[in-house]
Amino acid sequence: MHGGDGVRAPSAGSRPTGKVNPRAVEFMKEKGYDLTTHHSKSLDAFNGTDITVAVTMGCGDACPLVRAERREDWNIPDPKEMPPEQYREVPDLFERKVKELLAGL
Repeated sequence: MHGGDGVRAPSAGSRPTGKVNPRAVEFMKEKGYDLTTHHSKSLDAFNGTDITVAVTMGCGDACPLVRAERREDWNIPDPKEMPPEQYREVPDLFERKVKELLAGL
């Protein structure tokens, strides 16, 4: 949403389900982003791939084979069990962190 054509920002997890949480789809739609064509992916898809910046959410040793020039751990809570008003704060936090990261590249 913020990086333009020069930025590719795939995501993956250590325990993917194959589908995106419907609440994430709902709340990201409110922000103008369509997640309906996305699916959850395993970190295995990135093993051995050179990454400029790997942003982790506390996976620690679950992603040692993702090679990155730079690593950042964003301690952002998993919102899946949060009430709607708290859930909405998480995409806002992601957006702020992404903008900060892009400004520093």
